[in-house]
Formats: sequence, structure tokens, C-alpha cells
Amino acid sequence: MPGTGVETSHIPAAVNKIDASKFEQQSSPSVVPTMLINVPSVSTTNESGNSFEPDLQFRGFLATPLTGTPIGLAVYQNGVRINEPFGDNVHWDFIPPDAVHSMDIVTANPVFGLNALGGAVVVQMKNGFNYQGAENDFVADSYGRVQDSFQWGKQDGNYSAYFAIDGAHEDGFRQRTSSTIRRLYGDIGYKDDRSEVHLNVTAADNFFNAPATTPVELLNQDWSAVYTTPQSDALKMGMISLQGNTALTDTVTLAGTLYYRYFSDHHVDGNDTDVQVCDNTSLLCFTDGTTPAIGSNGQQLPNLFPKDAVLGEIDRNNTRTNGWGGSVQMNDTATLNGMDNNFVFGASLDMAESNFNANTELGTVDPNTFVVTGNGQFLGFTTSDQGSIGPVKLNTTNTYLGVYGLDTLDVTKRFTLTLGGRFNFANIDLSDLLQTGSNSLTGSHQYARFNPVIGATYKITPDVLGYASYSESNRAPTPLELGCSDPNLPCIIDTFLVSDPDLNQVVSRTVELGLRGKTNLSGDQTLGWNLGFYRTDNSDDILNVVAPIGMTFGYFANVGKTRREGVEAAVNYTKGDWSLFASYAYVDATYQSYITLNPPSGDPAGDGPVNVVPGDHISRIPAHHFKFGLDYNVNDRWTVGGNVLAVGNQFFGGDESNENPKLPGYATVNLHTTYQVTKNMQFHAEIENLFNKRYYLNGTYFDNTSSVGSLVGGTNTDTVTPGKPFSVYAGLKVTF
Repeated sequence: MPGTGVETSHIPAAVNKIDASKFEQQSSPSVVPTMLINVPSVSTTNESGNSFEPDLQFRGFLATPLTGTPIGLAVYQNGVRINEPFGDNVHWDFIPPDAVHSMDIVTANPVFGLNALGGAVVVQMKNGFNYQGAENDFVADSYGRVQDSFQWGKQDGNYSAYFAIDGAHEDGFRQRTSSTIRRLYGDIGYKDDRSEVHLNVTAADNFFNAPATTPVELLNQDWSAVYTTPQSDALKMGMISLQGNTALTDTVTLAGTLYYRYFSDHHVDGNDTDVQVCDNTSLLCFTDGTTPAIGSNGQQLPNLFPKDAVLGEIDRNNTRTNGWGGSVQMNDTATLNGMDNNFVFGASLDMAESNFNANTELGTVDPNTFVVTGNGQFLGFTTSDQGSIGPVKLNTTNTYLGVYGLDTLDVTKRFTLTLGGRFNFANIDLSDLLQTGSNSLTGSHQYARFNPVIGATYKITPDVLGYASYSESNRAPTPLELGCSDPNLPCIIDTFLVSDPDLNQVVSRTVELGLRGKTNLSGDQTLGWNLGFYRTDNSDDILNVVAPIGMTFGYFANVGKTRREGVEAAVNYTKGDWSLFASYAYVDATYQSYITLNPPSGDPAGDGPVNVVPGDHISRIPAHHFKFGLDYNVNDRWTVGGNVLAVGNQFFGGDESNENPKLPGYATVNLHTTYQVTKNMQFHAEIENLFNKRYYLNGTYFDNTSSVGSLVGGTNTDTVTPGKPFSVYAGLKVTF
């Protein structure tokens, strides 16, 4: 556990650690592909549809940039929690890979606070003490990507400095998916024999076109096709943090962190609409031919669109968050009754204020399903029997307090016992700046829970270690989920909030056991391996539920019990100039409660209720993951290698009763090479998807009977995220 001083051999859970050298092997401007290759149970469904903005799935739990997706992983950068306070989502694009010193993907452990249902990702950035020198890396690829990164680090006695800046632009292999990334990270440090202090700054200004899924029949005509655009995110982030630690005695260390973080997201989403021309009038109606569509002036909207125009809408929302907080941790390594012992005690406080605004403007849809606006018709409060849509102005405040302790005791030279827990308290206040009355979003919600952890490791032989643990974690509902949790007043997910009935917090209970080992074989051969099993049961899990009316309406609800369980196996082998790795992970994600849901629009199974029974698989979670990689040093200058990533099939999003055909699995072959041209200049290249295999990362359904859906034609209602075709990257890295 980073920061606690606990040795890896004493951690009673699977250990997934990635060092800086792994990130240096990747040309991607995102950290996710490196995790995808190196961690057995990591996969991505890339719901955004943009390779610059991927999501991360670990053991069936998500950490995604998409607001409105239930999150099950906690993410930390230099000890600061970077899950966004409004929706708990994670923007991986804010982390420059070249500036990462190490990354730990930790399995379920309550010490990591809220959202660590499936685990936590702990990122430690570089500083001038662990990186010296200067390096510039320029990369270009076959889809208009141009990226450049520069990093510099220096130590001068007790002082250090580190700076990294990078930028990237890509046209993308899909239409209207151009993206731009601009980031910087800096650190100033001081260290002496007893203390160390770091002041660091992270900033990003990124823009993504992220068109999500495309109907299969459009992709059959053109692999680059997109559906209902524009869909974009303009993101800004700035964070300053101060970390320090000092040795109070020979065995007691005190550490602390303070931070301030700013975040903004301007989201534009072109969509189909539930607005239509009223029956026998020249006015507009909502969801049917009789319910008036009210404009921002409080009057029913007239039909100002051309005859036979296909109507759509642009949904816009803005989120601005100011967050601040800190943590303090004491670590005592004094022996206990002659036994080696490591005791950690700490507390954290995270506070944030968010402002969320949203509106909808009506427009027309061109033959390429691009929504065009221009007549200035904005929807006001429009309410049918079960749905509501209108502008939103919401202010929210989050206060998260945590107090934790963890003790690791070497009972014998072979047997180590871990015992601890964390108390979490969450207070979430919503203040509706626009709505009044029974539909008001104003409300206050409190959640509290103590989560224990107990585990043990046992050294069976000098080279083989066994481990077992039990832990609990929880997550509080987000302000977004609380603002859209009324089944009688569903909303457009992630855009419009209408009321805030309470939701229960999600609680996870995880059992984990396994074996791992590392052996130095004869000569220059080494072998490392691990084999593990886990089961995580969630109670009061939160799901994004489809509403019975309209094509785009839904709400968040507690749906009972779910389970993620599986097996992970990995092996690493080196011999001289050769190195290889292989891993397999099985993730079995199922519902454990009876649930009745409304079918999504376009569900091939029909319009009847979706009856989920215990044992049905959770959609969008592939069961099988196989990874293999090989590297060979041809000579002192030239290295070649490659990897294979294989992912099993999965159920389409919305097919929670498992009645329809699955989204097919896939496998890709990727190659890479480096050549040291001179002492200070290195050429590197990658080929992604060598055999140009067509595959899908994610799937759901769309309504092909709607006015926009009819533009697609055909009968197939599957809509999917296409995988990246054959692509070539080439770069030149220069060190100074």
C-alpha cells in the first residue's frame, strides 16, 4: 500500500504495480492502454467512442469519464482523490503518462475511502529526486495524430525540480472525432535526512469529440460513420497540492497533504427528441400528439421548422467544481512484543462545491444525423404524466470525512496478520436555483458507515506466498444520482435533474485469496507468477434505469444485490534478452436479486418488461480476458516485441435479462520496436491491430422507428462502438 511502508509480500490481496518504464513503452496520450496491457482484469468498453477519452473497467467495476455512469473505483494522484465530486467520474486524460512514476491498481480495501468497491488506482507522479535529465518525444500516427511531450528533472543537493508538458491532436479514424489535449505537471521538492516536502501543480485544457455508439448498419456501409452528433466535451482542470512527511522519531512518521482543485466541463450532445408536431395543429408537443411542449417563455412552442423536417435537440450542460481538502497520516513501525509491526492511522477531509446548468435547444437533423440548431427554440418546463424536461440550475456541496487505521503484524517470520478499517461520513447538499415546489431539487443527504478489513499472508516456501482477506467498502450516491432518482419524474440522464428522493449507499463485501511467487531459476532466468480468486457482493447497487416513457428518459435506483467474482492468473518470465508475460482473467458479473426493468428503446426482445432473475449477467462486462506479450533485444540498440489482447463476448447494454445475442469477443495483435540511433536519440514505432480486425468495444440499442432512427434504415437496432483499425505510430525520442 503506497505511503504506508507495508511490504508487497505482506499485502493480503492481489498486487498490480506498473512502473514508469511501462508507460514509456506506450505512445498513447492516455494511461489506460498501459493498464489494459499489464493488469489481468482490466478492460475498456470506451463508451465515449474516442480513443483519447477511454474508460477503465477493473473486475467489472468502472472508472469512466462519462457523467451518469455508476463508479466503483477510487482514484488518487499523489494522495489526492481525483474522482469528480459531482458524478464520481474520472478523467484519465488529465494524467500525462510520461509524468507517472508508478501506478498501483489496488483491490478492494476500505482504507482508500469512498468508491473503492472494486478497488483503487493510486498514481504517484515523478519528481526531481526520482527523475533527472531532459527528454523530448515526438509521435505521429496514421490517423492525423501529432503529439509531443517534454519532461525535465533535476536534483541540487536537498532540492529538486521536475516539469512535464505535453500536447496532442488527432483527427481520429471516425468522422467528427477530432480531439486536442494540452497538459502540464510540475513539482518542486525538498528532502533531508528526516523530512520531505513537495509542492506540485497539474493543469489540463482538453477538447474531445466523442460520438459514442453507431448503428451496426451504418458501420457496415462506412466503418468511420457516427450517429447523432455533435457530441463533445470541453474540459479544464487545475490542481495545486502540497505533500510532506517527517520522521518524528526513529519509528514514527507523520505525513500530510493539502490541495485545491478546479474542474469545468462544457458538454454538448446532439440527440433524437421526444418533441413532435401536435395532432392537427401548427404547435409542438412532447412525447405524444397532445402534451404541450413549453418554451423558455412559458408558452407552447410553435412549429417553426420546415415541412417534413426531422426534429432533434442539442442538450447542453456545464459543470464547474471547486474542491479542496487534505489528509494526515501517522505511521509507526515500532515492534510489538518483539514482533515486527506497522501501524497506520489517518484522517481525510474532502470538500467541493459544484454548479450545474443545463438546457435543450430544438433543431433539425440532416441526412448524416448531425443536429443543426438556429431558430432559438429552447425548451422550458415541459411535463407529461411521467416525465419532465427543462433548464436546470443547481448548486451542490460535498463533504467527505474519513478516519482509518491499519495494522500489519508479523506474528511469525512466515505469518503476517492485517487488521483495520475506515469510518466514512458523507454529507451532500443540493440547492435548486430554479425549480420550486414538489419537484424541487433542494435537499440534504447524509451517509455514514464503518468498513472493516482483515487479512493474512503466509510464506509457504521461500518462493511461494499465500494470502486471504475480507473487506468491506461503500460509496455514497452522487449529487447527479440524487438529482435524478424519482421514477415518477425521470430525466434525461446526465443532462436534466428534476427531483431528489433519497438513495441508499452501496456497500460491497469482498473475499479474496490466492498464491503468488517469484523464483530465480538457473542462469539468468527468473519466473514470477500469481493465481487468485475473489468475490465481491454489492448490496443496494445503483443502476441507471430506463423510464417507461420517451426514448431518452431514465433515473437512478437501488436495484438490490449484485456480484462480481472471478479468477486471475499471470506469469512473467525473463531469460537473457528475452522476456514474456501472459495473463488470464475471468470476471463473472451477475445480478443476485429479482428486478423488473423497462426495456430500452430498440430492444430486440420487444416492448415487454425486462425480468431479471438471480444469476443473470450484468451487461457490458466481458467475462474472459487473455493477454500475452513478448520482447526480444536483438542487440544493444534494437528491441522488437508484440502483444495479443483477447476479450470475450458480453451482453449488450440494456439486455439485463440476457435474452438477446451477445456482442462478439475479439482479439488484436500489436507490434512495437525501438532502435537507439545514437546515445541520445531513439526511434520507436508501433503497429496497432496488425490484421485490421473489425471488432466492437461496446454495444447497446437504438430506436430505429423514431424520426432520426428512420434515417438509418434497416431492421437491426444494435448500436456499437467500433474498435480502432490498423494504425501505425512512429516517434523520435531525444534525451539531453
